[in-house]
Amino acid sequence: MNVTRRKFLKDTAALMGGLVIGFYLPSRGRAYAADLSPAKYPPDAFIHIAPDDQITIIVNKSEMGQGVYTSLPMLINEELEADWNRIGVESAPVAAVYNHTHMPMQLTGGSSSVSSSWDQMRSVGAVARTLLVRAAAEQWGVPEAECHVENGHVMHAKSGRNSSYGKLADAAARLPLPDRVELKEPKDFKLIGKPTRRLDTPAKTDGSAKFGLDVYLPGMLTVLVARSPVFGGKVKSYNADDARKQRGVHGIYQVPTGIAVAADGFWTAKTARDLLQIEWDEGDGARLSTPEMFAEYLELAKRPGLVARHDGDLVQGLKSAHRTVSAEYEVPYLAHAAMEPLNVVVDLKPDHCVIWTGTQAQTMDRAAAARVAGLKPEQVEIHTTFLGGGFGRRANPRSDFVTEAVQVAMAVGKPVKVVWTREDDMQGGNYRPMWADRIEAGIDKDGKPLAWKHTIVGQSIIEGTPFAAFMVHGGIDATSVEGAATIPYLIPNLEVGLHSPKNEVPVQWWRSVGHSHTAFVVETMMDDLAQLAGRDPVTYRLAFLPADSRYRGVLKLAADKSDWGGKLPAGHAHGVAVHQSFDSFVAHVAEVSLEDGRLRVHRVVSAVDCGMVVNPDGVRQQIESAIVYGLSAALHGEITLDKGRVVQSNFNDYPPLRFSEMPKIDVHIVKSSMPPSGIGEPGTPPIAPAVANAVFALTGKRLRRMPFGQESLA
Repeated sequence: MNVTRRKFLKDTAALMGGLVIGFYLPSRGRAYAADLSPAKYPPDAFIHIAPDDQITIIVNKSEMGQGVYTSLPMLINEELEADWNRIGVESAPVAAVYNHTHMPMQLTGGSSSVSSSWDQMRSVGAVARTLLVRAAAEQWGVPEAECHVENGHVMHAKSGRNSSYGKLADAAARLPLPDRVELKEPKDFKLIGKPTRRLDTPAKTDGSAKFGLDVYLPGMLTVLVARSPVFGGKVKSYNADDARKQRGVHGIYQVPTGIAVAADGFWTAKTARDLLQIEWDEGDGARLSTPEMFAEYLELAKRPGLVARHDGDLVQGLKSAHRTVSAEYEVPYLAHAAMEPLNVVVDLKPDHCVIWTGTQAQTMDRAAAARVAGLKPEQVEIHTTFLGGGFGRRANPRSDFVTEAVQVAMAVGKPVKVVWTREDDMQGGNYRPMWADRIEAGIDKDGKPLAWKHTIVGQSIIEGTPFAAFMVHGGIDATSVEGAATIPYLIPNLEVGLHSPKNEVPVQWWRSVGHSHTAFVVETMMDDLAQLAGRDPVTYRLAFLPADSRYRGVLKLAADKSDWGGKLPAGHAHGVAVHQSFDSFVAHVAEVSLEDGRLRVHRVVSAVDCGMVVNPDGVRQQIESAIVYGLSAALHGEITLDKGRVVQSNFNDYPPLRFSEMPKIDVHIVKSSMPPSGIGEPGTPPIAPAVANAVFALTGKRLRRMPFGQESLA
């Protein structure tokens, strides 16, 4: 924040379209008390107050439907106590002050937006409030302790004086930072924990919200890139004569990822791209086909892998088990399938680059763009638009879509908008890895789980990325075994092993990451053990969860609210699953039936413990969203390869859940005094096993493969 006051006012005026008096608090090189955010989080970085009392909150997380443009302003305003109706939101530029509190980069992911900002944002609001009160007290010549704030005003009850924040902002900006501030106790919260309308709803309703595809620049060309149909393939030769003849085509360029067509608009570029004649050197990726890959994976699953967890004596445990069960699981590659395909606008100058895109990883993308353009990171400016869904795809560790767009801009020499079609995204994106798992488990004569051997086979999403240094240990990618190596059940003899084969298919995190497959395997196998023991699935789980486990609370609540064990309509059955991810605990009870041999999910009762809740409406929306996303994968989702080519192309053959398939969802939130934890992803992992367990209860058939349409349900 080492900028002049004149520059700050000029920049914020440009930002807001008029004069803005904001807090200008230059760094004084001192820190707050240890329990507060340090002085690197000055309120002027996050709060702008105009003379008309309009307040703009600068949010350093990407808004992709999860509600951070509401939840983070709520954290600030709990302490600031401004008029909620006069608060607006802007996305943050890329700067160190906006870095994630747990890592040195600006990033939205890991369901960590609220949990990582819980103390930071409240402290920012408290500092701003303190300065406003101090400014008013000095003007009125009264003690600060006699003043209080209410709805955007500082008030002095004894004299009856009051002043709005807009009138006090300039004076407050001249005051030194307080050494410390006191944060409210939860019992005094006025906003946190209350259902609150989303601040981004009006713009998304009236069409004024700006997504990447809405950005237009003077002289800008729209570009589509023809990429290899096989991962790792390269252009051998091409003929663009017919493409160049199309009216509105400005140029054809070879770039590292393929052949780029620059035109006046999208359809012109697409039509011309379709006319390109390209001969590809397909490389080793052409050997990949899904059936052969699964066969290879299942063979690997029979062999010992790198040990991620080992408790007790597994060999003796299996040998002495009264009854045993073993099973193999197959889970396919999955696309992120966001509603808005990838797109990037780049305006590249010799000494400056401006980018508009929906990104989850601003710092990584800025660094990648700078490397490609031969610039310094501070010469690259990124404007984060609304994201039409992200699910991890827009936090690519290799910054693939941003890197390519800058390469295109360098080739074209004009401002460009690089657009991916849905087919481009589906057939040439990055995927949740495919997985093959094998479990052998046994119980003693009393039905207690005695031994558990879980072998996992699948690509690492972390190896080869900047995150490998602290997320890959001894060859084990922590995300590959999360939810398996962290199994909570009291099993004395347990081993989890991992194989991480490599191939040309690019993989990365997908909503709930490794939990998206391990929950399915672990929770269906626990149902197997309950069945072997002749026990009810809920009471069986409760018997072998630690007494102080938060799993127990959500499991009991979901069972109670679903009337577990009660009478259901004829031909209906219940299934249950419970899982912890991103420090949150979720249990689902699914009610299913078979209609003409097709699986139908009628109702899902969900219980969630995510610590203290900022916006209950947001929690419910995210659990509902996660269930829909997880059901889409469980019932329909699969990316398959044939000779290196992705078979699926669009929503016709990679369908999301349809309206006609949507179950009734009831979400129940556990009241908690624990700090907030993740909510964007934890609802996804337990839904597939809950449905699979319900199918078993209904038909006696275990589902071991996803999507469930692959399995015969007759």
